[in-house]
Formats: sequence, C-alpha cells, structure tokens
Amino acid sequence: MLKLKKTKHTYECGTDEAGRGCLAGPVTAAAVILPDGFKNNTLNDSKQLSEIKRDILKPVIENDAVCFGVSHVFQEEIDEINILNASILAMHRAIDKLNTLPEFIIVDGNKFKPYNAIPHKTIVKGDSKYLSIAAASVLAKTYRDAYMNTIHEEFPMYNWKQNKGYPTKAHREAIKKYGITKYHRKSFRLLPEQLKLDI
Repeated sequence: MLKLKKTKHTYECGTDEAGRGCLAGPVTAAAVILPDGFKNNTLNDSKQLSEIKRDILKPVIENDAVCFGVSHVFQEEIDEINILNASILAMHRAIDKLNTLPEFIIVDGNKFKPYNAIPHKTIVKGDSKYLSIAAASVLAKTYRDAYMNTIHEEFPMYNWKQNKGYPTKAHREAIKKYGITKYHRKSFRLLPEQLKLDI
C-alpha cells in the first residue's frame, strides 16, 4: 500500500520524471500536491501500470490534486546541460507551476538540487512508496507520451508512437537507416557503433 505522505506538512509535493533513458524527445517531469485523505487503490509507479490505467488515472489526479505542474525539457537543453541536470531542471520547472507553494518536496530517485529554501528528501523507488510521487510519475509519463505521439506524425519511420523514443531495436535500426532528426539527443549514444554515424 502506498503512503500518502512522508511528513506531517499539509502541502507536501511529490515529483518525478519520465523519459530519462530515451534517445529522442524531452525529459518530462511533474509535481503534485495531494489533499489529506486522498485515496486511490489503482495508483502506483507509472511503470507498473498499463497505458489504459495511466490514461484513466490522469484526469483523476488532475481533478483531485490540490495542484499539479508538468514541464518538458527538450533535447537541445538536454544536450547542453546533460540528462541528470535536465531531469532536475524539469522537476524544478514543474514545481514552479504549482499554484500552492509546497512546504516539503519528496523526490523519486537519489539526485536533486535544493528548490528555493524548501526542504526536500530523495527517495529511491519513491514512485512505488508514496502516492504523490506515483501521481507525478503518471502525469509525467502521460504528458510525455502524448508529446511523442504528436511528433510521431512528423517522423513515423521511428515509430515513436510505440517506443516513445526509448532505445528499442527497431528505433536503433531506424536511426541506422534514416539518420537522426531534430528531436534526437545528440549527446546520447544513439547507436552502439556511434563512430560510424555521421552527425
């Protein structure tokens, strides 16, 4: 059973990102403050949920949350500052969008940079322990997937609708065959034999 909160603060915000290991597209983060008494038996780490369940949960979270924010950090910025910094930046920007200032921030993973002067705690596998982080993981994933589905229309040969930019065999084959797009992260090892890729 996921816990609602880590602390006794009224406004505790959970934050998480999606798309860190992808070869293309943004890293997307969400921040969510859930109300006291919030319960949901389906909500879990987005990776444990089917796409259908995530899509059902998205409006529930948006409707029931005290507030939420979602932010993309795109490939150009990822290439400039690296994926870890981009992930943290996306979380900070998602928190920027909250219309209630959090008193405490719980973060999925083990890396974060202080946000203003608000105390925070990093929690490994936090998305399977706390509801607000799980909620943030669902929003980050659904918003990012929706974005990848949109750019899929522009470059259908990479099948982003299916792989969402992750390094699947088919995605790597398409890079080998067609080269890269403006959505690919040039700082990533796009192919095992990158040296042969003329970028």
